[in-house]
Amino acid sequence: MQAPENVSQLVKDAENPSLVDLSDALSLPEGGFDAWGTVLGSFLTQFCGFGSVSAYGVFQDFYTQTYLSNSTPSAIAWIGSVNAFLILSVGIVSGRMVDQGAFYLVMKIGCLLQCFFLFMLSLTKPDGYYQIFLSQGIGLGIAIGLTNVPSIAIVSHHFQRRRAVAMGIVVAGSSLGAILYPVMLNNLINGRLGFANGVRASAALNGGLLFIANLLLRTRLPPQPKAVSYTRVLRNSSRDGAYMCVCVGMAAFEFGYFFIAFYLQLDSTLHGLSQGFSFYSLTIFSSGGLIGRLTVGFVSAYMGIPNTIIGSSLISSAILFSMIGLHSAASVAVIAASYGVFSGGVVAMMGPVISVLTPEISHIGARMGIAFAIAGIGSLLGAPICGAFLTSHYIWWKAAIFAGSVATGGCIMFVSMRFIVEMRRKSSSVCFNKADV
Repeated sequence: MQAPENVSQLVKDAENPSLVDLSDALSLPEGGFDAWGTVLGSFLTQFCGFGSVSAYGVFQDFYTQTYLSNSTPSAIAWIGSVNAFLILSVGIVSGRMVDQGAFYLVMKIGCLLQCFFLFMLSLTKPDGYYQIFLSQGIGLGIAIGLTNVPSIAIVSHHFQRRRAVAMGIVVAGSSLGAILYPVMLNNLINGRLGFANGVRASAALNGGLLFIANLLLRTRLPPQPKAVSYTRVLRNSSRDGAYMCVCVGMAAFEFGYFFIAFYLQLDSTLHGLSQGFSFYSLTIFSSGGLIGRLTVGFVSAYMGIPNTIIGSSLISSAILFSMIGLHSAASVAVIAASYGVFSGGVVAMMGPVISVLTPEISHIGARMGIAFAIAGIGSLLGAPICGAFLTSHYIWWKAAIFAGSVATGGCIMFVSMRFIVEMRRKSSSVCFNKADV
């Protein structure tokens, strides 16, 4: 008796940072100008994309207290949540287009739309909720969504053995953006330039960096001769228990992640901390995220990708509960930095763990698109539901407990994924032993 080839390969991949079969691995360059240039281009794409989205806490604070003062925190949070949801869910379309060989077209359209909708945001008026919702929530979300999954998936064209490290560097771009954008936006929007000119300045910065990114990005594998059937991939994926556990775990993680990302600065401000320190709370959080995303690739080389994402999600979930005790500058710094490090580890391992659970490299774009779309549900619902728990009286402990509980459920799903993979490994070993008899 012989073990099913795809199952045995999947088990080997899960135990090893290797993400594709041997025939693919032998042809991957693992370095060179095009490979590392693509990593840099993807890094810049993430810097301008998720990096700017991670700074939405600045907008949440500014809108709540100044620009959209007639709207509730929960209503304002829907702008950022819809934005984050679309960034992740549009990956279903952009991921498939990458598999079909339309990578360059998708990237160019997405980059142009990012600049366009940022300029549209700068033209909105105070208390113009729906203007901001359409330009920042929907338009910018779709634009960044077109570039998000392709900029991560394209790394798989160049790396196999070093893929976890390369993807960690790519997603670190969003952390670096999340460090710099809050500082820049706080000083521009709340400074001499004001909201309109401050947003235009960020649009100009994004335009220049995205132009450089498009010059650096390179595909390597030819397009699939036959389009990947999303129906077939979705059907096969829905039968893959480990993959579905990862998708649900990612959604639960995003739920808690955006509670911190959207409300940390507002929480600091309303607890009486100085405005200057509150402005830098998101920068501290994102600095921790940068450290986590850069280092977790090396950690996973020793612990394995599944074990790394489990440990990171467990600790980050526990830190969410500690938001209950936030009351001083020291507590803000500790919570922001520690959650940034361990949540950054989870974010950096999302792409690699999906690749680990994908037996065919031609399906990576589709499977990433599906996984990020499911994860987008958590980003869509997290901040608004937590805002509803806050109420207009800002009852922080209710929101913190709810966000932490959901994120803990995500950690349980990652553990379930590891358990399923282990069962497959044992099943595969039994099959091989019987074949030897």
